[in-house]
Amino acid sequence: MKTAAVIFGGRSTEHDVSIVTALASIIKPLELAGGWRVVPVYIAKDGSWYSDKKLKNIELFQSGQIDDFMAKALKVQLLFDDGLVLVKDSKWASQGRKIDLVFPAMHGTHGEDGELMGLLEMANVPYVGCDFRSSAVAMDKVLAKQVAEASGLTSPPWVWFYAADLKPQKSEILEQIETLKYPLFVKPAHLGSSIGISKVTAKKDLINALEVAAHYDDKVIVEQGVKNLIEVTLPIMGNDRPVPALLEQPLTKPEDFFDFDTKYLTGGKKGKGKKSSGRGAQGYSQLPADLPKTLYQKAEATGLAVYKALGCSGIARVDMLIDSKTKRVYFNEVNPLPGSLYSHNWRAAGISSVELVQKLVDYALERWAAKQKINTTFSTNYLKQF
Repeated sequence: MKTAAVIFGGRSTEHDVSIVTALASIIKPLELAGGWRVVPVYIAKDGSWYSDKKLKNIELFQSGQIDDFMAKALKVQLLFDDGLVLVKDSKWASQGRKIDLVFPAMHGTHGEDGELMGLLEMANVPYVGCDFRSSAVAMDKVLAKQVAEASGLTSPPWVWFYAADLKPQKSEILEQIETLKYPLFVKPAHLGSSIGISKVTAKKDLINALEVAAHYDDKVIVEQGVKNLIEVTLPIMGNDRPVPALLEQPLTKPEDFFDFDTKYLTGGKKGKGKKSSGRGAQGYSQLPADLPKTLYQKAEATGLAVYKALGCSGIARVDMLIDSKTKRVYFNEVNPLPGSLYSHNWRAAGISSVELVQKLVDYALERWAAKQKINTTFSTNYLKQF
């Protein structure tokens, strides 16, 4: 039986979200799918790697016993030898544990941003989800907007700056920002889960919001709000011929926005007088989005166009903003590893959690097989001249 490693945790502000995604949405369904020996690989907040079947139990993390586990457990070493091999103790030392497929569950920095995918490319092992190029672009909100706009896909007006420039170039940065209209959304460029995001409705609150975002990231983006706002998000999977799930609509009032606590700790804000036709990741979404057919199709087409423009593969989620009066659909951002794989949405679209992970594995193997046909080396006589 082949071995699939699910890698989660990491040195990221989204460490805990990653644990839930791995244990609830990937490991259990993948084991139920059959055909794979599923090995959990946990990266601690200090960057140490561990692998043990005990890591499949959420109670280990909830109870705080993970610290005792790590104090006693042997760390995992990585061996690149015509593939990826995990080496831990004497039981594995002679040959290690060969990994045939990796299913990343790493949200945020040092994982979802393409760093882990680059390592897996060097190991030449198949892995699920966006490759390192599209992951890096998607996780940089500035780059993602630049690539999308180069492909004719529009976003609301926005500006950006490096965090290091905030103090020495404060006046120039504020001058740029003043070209935008309030309300503004100030965001760290590389983080997900709404960490470090502020909604600013008046100039007096702007500096504090900029400093908060700069505390979490080296690049900050400031976006102009959309009038008559309808937020929608579209999970998509596939390689060359991507397939959309259902367009999902958070049930919020125009003045609301989701920070980390709202998304993960309070159950979400529910719009007044509305009932969700399908429970969202935090129980606050309309599935499918309650839009006129033509506008629904326009948003769906925009999401698919963004997915292809950024070179996404495997799975991703595209967030969009709609002006309900002008019917304009704006690109907002891309999540190259949706939390919990947005399995609630795929389930509403008719695809179970088990089917979802199996499809994602198949896409990973398909992409890897295609890459094996590409010649990346070239024979020359260049060295003979020296």
